[in-house]
Order: sequence, then structure tokens, then C-alpha cells
Amino acid sequence: YTNYWDQCLPKVRPGGLIVVDNVLWSARVLKPQDKSDHAIVEFNQKVADDSRVEKVMLSVRDGMTLAIKK
Repeated sequence: YTNYWDQCLPKVRPGGLIVVDNVLWSARVLKPQDKSDHAIVEFNQKVADDSRVEKVMLSVRDGMTLAIKK
């Protein structure tokens, strides 16, 4: 996810929307154990810290992040 974020965000115009699915990973991000769990946690933190976007994480099913580029 992190690599996709780094490659996609520069290509999105200001005001453009990025939607990321499975960011809660069946709640496994709350107690990560596997490599994939930790990768999602790392990605979520990266998005949370990214000042280039306004973002919200929705707790729909396995989680969804909506990010609008500033």
C-alpha cells in the first residue's frame, strides 16, 4: 500500500480523491502479528501524517480511507 501511495499521490490533481480499501484488515491492525498486518499499520500512519491530503478513515467492513489531495 505504501508504495502505491507514493506513486499515485503525485499523479492526482488537487481536489482529486483517493480511496483505499481494507485499511482495518478485519481489525487485525489493532493487534498486528503478521507482516501484512504491520504493513497496513505502517500505511495508515503514513496517510495520517501526510499533510498533502485531507483524510478520513471509515469503519465500513474492513475499513476504507478517503483522501482528498490539497
